[in-house]
Amino acid sequence: MRPAFGGPAIPVGVDVQVESLDSISEVDMDFTMTLYLRHYWKDERLSFPSSTNKSMTFDSRLVKKIWVPDVFFVHSKRSFIHDTTTDNIMLRVYPDGHVLYSMRITVTAMCNMDFSRFPLDTQTCTLELESYAYTDEDLMLYWKKGNDSLKTDEKISLSQFLIQKFHTTSRLAFYSSTGWYNRLYINFTLRRHIFFFLLQTYFPATLMVMLSWVSFWIDRRAVPARVSLGITTVLTMSTIITGVNASMPRVSYIKAVDIFLWVSFVFVFLSVLEYAAVNYLTTVQERKEMKLREKFPCTCGISHTKTMTMDGMYVDSDANSLASYTKCQIVNEEVEKQDKMVVNLAMSPNTNSSRKKGIKGQVSLRIMANTHAIDTYSRMIFPASFIFFNLIYWSVFC
Repeated sequence: MRPAFGGPAIPVGVDVQVESLDSISEVDMDFTMTLYLRHYWKDERLSFPSSTNKSMTFDSRLVKKIWVPDVFFVHSKRSFIHDTTTDNIMLRVYPDGHVLYSMRITVTAMCNMDFSRFPLDTQTCTLELESYAYTDEDLMLYWKKGNDSLKTDEKISLSQFLIQKFHTTSRLAFYSSTGWYNRLYINFTLRRHIFFFLLQTYFPATLMVMLSWVSFWIDRRAVPARVSLGITTVLTMSTIITGVNASMPRVSYIKAVDIFLWVSFVFVFLSVLEYAAVNYLTTVQERKEMKLREKFPCTCGISHTKTMTMDGMYVDSDANSLASYTKCQIVNEEVEKQDKMVVNLAMSPNTNSSRKKGIKGQVSLRIMANTHAIDTYSRMIFPASFIFFNLIYWSVFC
């Protein structure tokens, strides 16, 4: 039976010293904390005469024989009182009947987290204390020293979070079946360290996007090289997205990291589609040129002259003189409309040395001629768009 039964509510002061903040789990949405929980109240039934005014200290065996507050942790999942090497419970009684009741407890409690800004988020978790049986008419819980009732160890640190502040609050809680209860709150704010996610998520995703742009500088006829590069970057982005979501709860809203990863995935996927468009247009262009050559054959009667097209193939041609240009003018104009560059080289025995000297120049011309207009624009549009997206993303979420 509580002290002063039938009279006013007995005041019970509470203070807490946080020993450690052991873990924060995003998947389970909870935290684990080890703390010293102390209660202060007055029970005149325990007063005793003393000439020295010294208190008496007892262990857990006396606790079972006297009245103590029935404080519990609201929304706790697991909790226990440490018992190594003995029960970590202390009871101190003063001559005037004042009592100090202290316990060392580890508790795992629920923390409602909002991951909409993950991993650039700040979380606020709360540990709630309340009397289980006594309403506010019988027991009045309060913080003994206000905000100073909560003490923390300066060495407390977490690998993924920066502890910004601890503070206390209190209010009444109502239950329709039993009434009003005093409830005490321990609030602490955590800000997530971003550097880990920069190394493990953001940098790899950015590098994959940049790697997909390399295909814009590869010859459009190098089908295996460009296709394999595009597929590799797409699969790598899928692996990164899967790895991030595996360590997160299955929430029904979009997180900040999801926006970055999926936009990056879209950039990589668009680079694959870009080459599909380039390859298709190149095939259509070559078919048109083949039909033009069949329709307008160009033979000028000079046997020792061959023409090197930009495909690297030599075909017979009569273009060893300026006069040949006028005879084949119609064909050349049609070819120029298709962006096909033709280089005429004389293949007579007297020109072998000049041909060898000009090979490097012809190769460079070939590379330039094989660059499709879509590749040229993509080299500028893709990087500019991704930079613009990053500016907006980091300005909004940082």
